Amino acid sequence: MLYDLNIAWSPATTPDRLLQTLSLASTLGYATVALNHTLELPFPANPTSPFPRLPVSSPASSAGKKLPHVLHRATLPLTDPAASNYRLPALANAYDILAIRPLTEKAFQNACLTLDIPIISLDLTVHFPFYFRPKPCMAAVARGVRFEICYAQLLAADARGRANFIANVTGLVRATRGRGFIVCSEAKTALGLRGPADIVNLLSVWGLASERGLEGFRSIPRSVVVNEGIKRNGFRGVIDVVQVATRKDGGGAKGASNDADQKADSDIAGKKAKNQKRKNGEDDNGQPMSRRQAKKMKLAARSAGSEKKQDS
Repeated sequence: MLYDLNIAWSPATTPDRLLQTLSLASTLGYATVALNHTLELPFPANPTSPFPRLPVSSPASSAGKKLPHVLHRATLPLTDPAASNYRLPALANAYDILAIRPLTEKAFQNACLTLDIPIISLDLTVHFPFYFRPKPCMAAVARGVRFEICYAQLLAADARGRANFIANVTGLVRATRGRGFIVCSEAKTALGLRGPADIVNLLSVWGLASERGLEGFRSIPRSVVVNEGIKRNGFRGVIDVVQVATRKDGGGAKGASNDADQKADSDIAGKKAKNQKRKNGEDDNGQPMSRRQAKKMKLAARSAGSEKKQDS
């Protein structure tokens, strides 16, 4: 299953152009895509998802082409991390995926080391006034933060922008040792989309191994989608229970007999566990017994056995 977690969207995008882009993405094999809305500073106090509702019946679906599963994503440009951190929880409730686009060295280091976000997205066609050092980049990869490579930036850039893109991708691959990359398009139109095989071959020229490039289309973006879904639908790793299984026996005498059998089995299991604890030198509460206490229990067991022999 292929993922493209960055298809550029803005309020000026028409529904026809959006459906055309989604149809081509489905033709290229992408099963899940994310519409990306780049926010502007200052961030809204009460954010809401501005994405339109896609029609159920469309020319693409009527022609036999199924549209991919669509997620909603927001990308936040970040210059001063201290001024924007308190808005992240409110934005996380309004979108499926959050991404940070750091614009300064301080914001980049903060996104790598402290911010609880899944994706670091960079405009790789610009010249950054700092180097991608291995220590913060590897710390981000160890925390589960992923770096995003958007190949449509290269297609739309001029000669200087293409040179910056190649240099930045090479520096990121060197700093992260080729780990933790998500490959996306950031395509504004359908013409910006490409097949995954072409992009993997292109990135392999700049140092990213082919298997790492395929992971950037498959397993790594899937892990981001699943983890973000668990964060929003669960509490501290505990997933909500949607439905409880019903019993087929329907109660009655059969159900009562099953309950009695289950109770008898549980009593037998409890006795076995109790005897096993005593063999392992533990009391009924699971606490380790002293040597003196164990000796007393052995003497009591021997005396009980001798009394039974005398009575018989």
